[in-house]
Amino acid sequence: MTEPSARETRMAGTDTRELSVAGTPVASYVWRPDLPATDSPRPYLHPVRTRGGVPVTEFRPDDHVHHLGVSLAIADVGAVNFWGGRTFVRDQGATWLDDHGRQRHDAFEEAEGGFAEELTWIGPDGATVARERRTVLAVPVPVSLPVPADGAVPADGAGAPGPSGTGAPDPGGAWALDFAFELTVREPLEIKSSACKGRPGAGYGGFFWRAPKESANLAVFTAEAEGEQAVHGSVTPWLALVADAWSLVFVQVGAVDPWFVRVAEYPGVGPALAWDRPLAVSDTLTRRVVTVVADGRLDRAAAARLAEAAGTAGTADAAGTGSPAGTEGTAGAGAPAKAAGEAP
Repeated sequence: MTEPSARETRMAGTDTRELSVAGTPVASYVWRPDLPATDSPRPYLHPVRTRGGVPVTEFRPDDHVHHLGVSLAIADVGAVNFWGGRTFVRDQGATWLDDHGRQRHDAFEEAEGGFAEELTWIGPDGATVARERRTVLAVPVPVSLPVPADGAVPADGAGAPGPSGTGAPDPGGAWALDFAFELTVREPLEIKSSACKGRPGAGYGGFFWRAPKESANLAVFTAEAEGEQAVHGSVTPWLALVADAWSLVFVQVGAVDPWFVRVAEYPGVGPALAWDRPLAVSDTLTRRVVTVVADGRLDRAAAARLAEAAGTAGTADAAGTGSPAGTEGTAGAGAPAKAAGEAP
């Protein structure tokens, strides 16, 4: 592992490095953030942009200031809050506690399209709770979704209006954020969500993407269902969150957890590690999410094509070896992992 290279810059009290696809900057990764303890400080990606330059993340919004673009955030890791904000307490509700942890950057290792990173998860008492190896890559997606000049819909459906309106895919191509992690605990512990403590539906915790709230005509769908109520808690490999100006297709590679989804209150998506019961981790937990980022509005057929391509778009695994993560060393929601809040 090496310390940050000359490609990283210091901006506004934070250390940042840029990710690019085919020479186009698409995401900023802040690896040493300047944040209050109540945000559970952690590295994050913001802004993330389409190849056309449209922002697709939101940072510290007024409704949830601890939402940090794209990050790995968990409400309860061995009773430490790595999500930020208030902690949900059974029979008491959301409560301010001195239980916030932080993720400390330790070192980078360069990789094609991005980097691998070593981090330490630290509790409020300064003790190490876990160590993590993370891989973050920005990669092109090997699928073209051209918009016909005459506006006709191709036979395979690419370019057709999305489930709730008009718009078309990006003629210049999409890119994917390939995010994988291995979280290794010092001693066996449980990962919990607020739902585990009595708040129904609040299974948030894990890889989480906060999208821009003011985006026009937000909608969410999977291959099987459409709408927040139908897809929230569903267990399916991919999910699309779309607006008139942009589309995000989230793909779980390997283990598939239930989807935590918000649209009406704010747009946010992430696989839920502990949907409604604790996840016991005895050694190492491994997950991988590949998110396709596209200009314009995708329909279900186009999203499905991109989701299929996303599984081969990147080469990340949490160990940085180039093979897909999420097979060995994974655990489904609520199952034991073996070796291998505030309202959300």
